[in-house]
Amino acid sequence: MGSASTIYFSSAHPKVAFHPYSRRHQLQNGLLGTTSLGYHAHLVLFPTTLPVVRRRSLTPRAVSRSDGASTRATGGRRVYKQSQAVRPLPRVPAKELVAAVAPAGVFVAVTFVLWKLVEKLLLPKPGKPLGENISSSPRIGWSFAAGTNLSPDASYKIERESRQKLNEFAKELRTYRSVDMSGCNFGDEGLFFLAESLGYNQAVEEVDFSANGITEAGVKAFDGVLQSNIVLKTLNLSGNLIGDEGAKCLSDILAGNGSIEKLQLNSIGLGDEGAKALAEMLKRNSSLHVLELNNNMINYSGFMSLAGALLENNTIRSIHLNGNYGGALGVAALAKGIEGNKSLRELHLNGNSIGNEGVRALMLSLSTHKGKLTLLDISNNEIGPKGAYHIAEFIKKSKSLLWLNLYMNDIGDEGAEKIADALKQNRSITTIDLGGNNIHAKGASDIAQVLKDNSVITTLELGYNPIGPDGAKALSEVLKFHGKIETLKLGWCQIGAKGAEFIADALKYNTTLSTLDLRANGIGDDGAIGLARSLKVVNEALTSLDLGFNEIRDNGAFAIAQALKANGDVAIASLNLANNFLTKFGKSALTDARDHVYEMSEKEVNIFF
Repeated sequence: MGSASTIYFSSAHPKVAFHPYSRRHQLQNGLLGTTSLGYHAHLVLFPTTLPVVRRRSLTPRAVSRSDGASTRATGGRRVYKQSQAVRPLPRVPAKELVAAVAPAGVFVAVTFVLWKLVEKLLLPKPGKPLGENISSSPRIGWSFAAGTNLSPDASYKIERESRQKLNEFAKELRTYRSVDMSGCNFGDEGLFFLAESLGYNQAVEEVDFSANGITEAGVKAFDGVLQSNIVLKTLNLSGNLIGDEGAKCLSDILAGNGSIEKLQLNSIGLGDEGAKALAEMLKRNSSLHVLELNNNMINYSGFMSLAGALLENNTIRSIHLNGNYGGALGVAALAKGIEGNKSLRELHLNGNSIGNEGVRALMLSLSTHKGKLTLLDISNNEIGPKGAYHIAEFIKKSKSLLWLNLYMNDIGDEGAEKIADALKQNRSITTIDLGGNNIHAKGASDIAQVLKDNSVITTLELGYNPIGPDGAKALSEVLKFHGKIETLKLGWCQIGAKGAEFIADALKYNTTLSTLDLRANGIGDDGAIGLARSLKVVNEALTSLDLGFNEIRDNGAFAIAQALKANGDVAIASLNLANNFLTKFGKSALTDARDHVYEMSEKEVNIFF
């Protein structure tokens, strides 16, 4: 057969020639391609310098054999090749073909390379069991623990920095008298490292190791160290869950220590067994003056053990048992130990649910106490009017008590009246806290009458009691010309703008009041303007005024600012107006007034917004 027709494309690139229906040439040359039209094509390369021959038409010819003879049939019919009946293929520009094919080729190549790269980096090497090495690098070991997904270099860096920090702490222990290392979380290992710096240390007197993740195992670091240290006076291990076992270990160590005077073990998970161990230590230790065991889990049994220790110990001066579970029975047992102790000066029993019965037993023991108790904290203990009666009886007899805290009980007006009557006879108490006791105007009036004759009380806390404007009036009338009150706290007392007017009137005449707390009383602009008028009057006593949470707006702020400017001899050094409704204009006015005062008198007024 004759050769099939060939279509050529001219381009600057090697030429491509397509031969439709040329199966024989495909087999001979082996260079076969398939077009999108179903034709087979030969790739024929030509130099770019040769001319290109294009056939515009196809002329039918008889097919000749190799011997030169004609292939015509005997009937004289002219034989045509089938391909001669097919229309020539359209010409396709080479640039368009390259533009269509090249991006797809590049995409396939790049994808293949990226896949091989990812496969090499992520998939484990063949020949290793599954799961033997799941990390991308043999140097990294993955873990869910915090701080452990680090390479050896990073771990070494952190370890080096930690050791450097511990070295700095150790240097501080050998240099300064008081060192605060609270919240550093150096744990048991860090404590073992630092404890060496305490042995035979002649510098540090106070050390705070609180909240450092120390356990009972870490307490052993003090063994042999505290026995040899004769300088350290205060040791704080609060916030470390050393528990009963840690307390036992520490008690054995401190039994032979002769220097530590203050031991703080607040919030350490201490129970009755740990309290018992500390009680045994108190029987043998003669240097400890202050023991803090707040916010632990000490019950009746632990209180009993401590009571026994108080009968034998003659050096303890202050014991803190706030936030435990003593109850009425536990406090009654403790009271028996206190009764025979001559050294105790401060007793902190906040939040032990002792109730009226517990306070009755405690007051009876304190009345016959051989020592001189100066501070008593029995706040938040569910004490009612009946319990207030027993407290009042003790107040009448006490000649040493200076500070009495009854905060957050429920003595009411009836209990306030009993306390007031007792205060008329007492001449030792300087600070009394009756806040949060459901005292109304009548109770406040009874307390106010005490101040006419009692010139010893200097601090009175009545906050969180609904005394209202009438209660504020009763107090103000007395404070104008009587008493020696220096600190008056009336926050959250519902006195309103009217009550603020009464207080403002008292400030015009009072010469002793230096700190006044009127937070959250809803005095608004009217109350602030009333107080501002009093501030214009020369008052050399009032240095701190707290008006936070009072719904004061810009008008009130403007009035106070004018008062500060007008009074050149103003004594106020601290003015709190936080949590009010001041805009930038009110704040700006107060800031200008502050600057004015400083320019005129060089006095600094700290204003808090």
